[in-house]
Amino acid sequence: MAQDQLEQYRRLFDLTGRRAVVIGAGSGIGAAAATALAAHGAAVTCADVDEGAVRAVAGRLREEGADASDAYVDLADEAGVEGLLRGAAPVDILVSTPSINVRKPIVDTGLDEFDRVVGLNLRGTFVAARAAARLMSEAGRGSIILTASIRATTVEPGQGVYAATKAGTVQLARTLAAELGRSGVRANAIAPGVVETPLTAPIASDRSWYRAYADKSALRRWSTPAEIAGAVVYLASDAASFVTGTVLHVDGGWTAVDGRFDPPLP
Repeated sequence: MAQDQLEQYRRLFDLTGRRAVVIGAGSGIGAAAATALAAHGAAVTCADVDEGAVRAVAGRLREEGADASDAYVDLADEAGVEGLLRGAAPVDILVSTPSINVRKPIVDTGLDEFDRVVGLNLRGTFVAARAAARLMSEAGRGSIILTASIRATTVEPGQGVYAATKAGTVQLARTLAAELGRSGVRANAIAPGVVETPLTAPIASDRSWYRAYADKSALRRWSTPAEIAGAVVYLASDAASFVTGTVLHVDGGWTAVDGRFDPPLP
């Protein structure tokens, strides 16, 4: 009996036999998520608007023996997103990561910039999640993993529109959880802190800004995409079978610590 229990727990993170679609798999968190899911046995469809980048990611996975394919997808194309999910069905895991940001005060942000950020971060996420939800609810199983941010709850000047889309992403995940639970489908959001990705490259290139962000977290550093991928595997796996409607912060303690002042302690 004890041996059976040990084996049961060993299998908690085993994704063998499951199919995953990772949108945004061409770089950053998406590429790391696709790699981690494949490492745990999932068959992964790597999708991105950057065909060359996602082809390279899927190719590297296949070279290492993973079941991986690549596909073009643009989250602005509703029919294309739905076609991607239907073509990959049955889909057990959806991970959606693409985001953009325009760092401007709200009073200086144009409607075209607002529409561009909301169009990808919120509308695009909605389109992907809805398509997966329809398929998964019919199948009676699945895990939807959306990418939010610490900016869903804590903001700074110049991040208003981005923060609003990430707060909206959190509420999408929660609502999906409420609506799909009876169908056996789970939905959650991951809220990364500062991660070294193409999205944050303009900040990282400014050393004083980079250091200031690093010092804000309890761990005093930025994260790598690989450190976010573990949360994806957890939420995709049976280890999280009773986890839905939650936001998993992977932020090095950013949202837990005030960070403005380290008081002298005895």
